Amino acid sequence: MFEGHDPYLVALSVVIAILGGYTGFGLAARIRGTPDASHRLLLAGAAFFLAIGIWTMHFVGMLAAPLPTGAVYLVLPTIVSFLICALVVGISLFFVSVGEPSMLRVASSAVLLGVGIASMHYVGMHGLSGNFAMTHDAAMVVLSVLIAIATAYGGLRAFLARQGGVQLALSAVAYGFAVSGMHYTAMAGMHLVPASQGSRHHVEGLAASSQMLSLVVALLCFVIAAGFLLSLVPDPRRAAAMTDAAAAIPGAVAAEAAVLVATIPPTDSTAATTSPRLRPTPLGGIGQPPRVAPAPRLPVEGADGTHFIDTADVRSVRADAHYTKVHDGTRERMCPWSISEAEAQLDPGLFVRVHRSHIVAMAHVTFVRKEGDGAIIELDGPSPHRVPVSRAKIAEVKARLGLARRHA
Repeated sequence: MFEGHDPYLVALSVVIAILGGYTGFGLAARIRGTPDASHRLLLAGAAFFLAIGIWTMHFVGMLAAPLPTGAVYLVLPTIVSFLICALVVGISLFFVSVGEPSMLRVASSAVLLGVGIASMHYVGMHGLSGNFAMTHDAAMVVLSVLIAIATAYGGLRAFLARQGGVQLALSAVAYGFAVSGMHYTAMAGMHLVPASQGSRHHVEGLAASSQMLSLVVALLCFVIAAGFLLSLVPDPRRAAAMTDAAAAIPGAVAAEAAVLVATIPPTDSTAATTSPRLRPTPLGGIGQPPRVAPAPRLPVEGADGTHFIDTADVRSVRADAHYTKVHDGTRERMCPWSISEAEAQLDPGLFVRVHRSHIVAMAHVTFVRKEGDGAIIELDGPSPHRVPVSRAKIAEVKARLGLARRHA
């Protein structure tokens, strides 16, 4: 498969696919956590970087291949190959970002995206012109298309899952190797036959040399690298949210102390003059006023408007800047409430704030494990996910799970 290829350019093509996947998935993962006005911009950016990564990886791989002397690239098929790639990536991301990501929806999007990636490859190969004819092994063509579809499915699953840090990096590495594997599998099934030994359909049109293509590819590599570096810059909203949370800790401690004082039963000498004992704040929270009836549903934002989901379907709530993300066991959705508002609205008999940034439904906990100074719990659903538990909340979580007795 790699006989005669330049190993350095092969390695570069894989790195480009990884960087493009990391940048694209990073943008795509933010779509569900932003207001509707930003969805289109993030969707376009994710599709652009994923398409640029796939297309650039393809042509770096072509530059690494031992092509006949005098081979040129026809401009029109080369441009069309990129447009195909950008179009199918954008449509697939949009299709899974609207409505519920059912298995049928994700599988259909993966087939569309995989066939589009394979089409981009073979249209780009059609743009290669010279004194030769090109043939392809049918078995390798089918195998390359299957690899492209599998790559697309994994990429869309990475888009739907909550990605960040190590998870996002691993997804991007797997995606980069898979896209590169599709390309080099297809190249292994390609054969160039001298024009004298086979018929060759000559396509007239504007052509570019390998040197010109190298300049274009180098520019796009710079764009991908710049996007990758920008994606590593911390989100100022998240930094501000972390600062606000840290600043709120002393106030939270004071509020909880006030609640404890207020809940002490009056003594005999003061029973006639003191008011009835006050009820604790919801979830032992940050001074929010108690609610007589907890909210039965939570609002979540979708591409077509605001939806509502029953609290019985909620697995966890995670702080995200001034908003939150609600996990329903399948995926996360953006909720316009802050973490403090969600804490005040939810039933304290069913939900526990296990971390300053996380609230969980205890009935859905299926796994708990000590980790460092804190712990990790896993919540059930079609897509199980894990949530950290702070050290201060371990005792309460264990008591709620029946692993330890509550202290009076």
